Amino acid sequence: MLTIDRLEFSYPGATTAFHFDLTIAAGEIVGLTGPSGSGKSTLFDLIAGFLTPNSGTISLDDRSILPLPPERRPVSILFQTDNLFEHLSAGTNVALGLGNAIRADDPRVADALDAMELPGLASRRAANLSGGQKQRVALARTLLRNRPILLLDEPFNGLDDATAQPIRRDIARLVVERGWHAILVSHQAEEIATMCARVYAIENGKARLVTEAGSNH
Repeated sequence: MLTIDRLEFSYPGATTAFHFDLTIAAGEIVGLTGPSGSGKSTLFDLIAGFLTPNSGTISLDDRSILPLPPERRPVSILFQTDNLFEHLSAGTNVALGLGNAIRADDPRVADALDAMELPGLASRRAANLSGGQKQRVALARTLLRNRPILLLDEPFNGLDDATAQPIRRDIARLVVERGWHAILVSHQAEEIATMCARVYAIENGKARLVTEAGSNH
């Protein structure tokens, strides 16, 4: 269980603070909604370690991740864009999921690309991939990293529905199969409804549970 308990953060000089309380089970995708500036990116930065909370805890299976620096946190992030180094090959981008531990020609890289239906693309430069292929390469890297917390920051924006739909299915499948704890930020209500088991809305700086009607299967 990923537990964010009484987490509080305020930016220097700000008169108001953000307050977050939410839980995400293994194999679950939770939706996060709210207008721009409501605190969605702030929460992601706190989980990833880019910001330090004023108080509260973030724990995974009852162990705090707050003492860990960003590079050691059990977190992967899939953004809307800029997930890849454009000048590098798809294989090299995937291999970066394990830092300097492996090379682009490692069989594990090919396996991850195959799993994302990208056979034979390891040597192609990221700049020459389509938008959908880039997101699949980024997802292959996430698969190789296999970290238990997955933050999804508008990952389907800019993709047409025919391209985005199978990627959504792949993410939902991997979250269940790998037991990841996933949070999806999206402005698309249908996307949230179809992918997420529960939805939190950030209003006035606080995360509030608004529905448990969806399903991530």
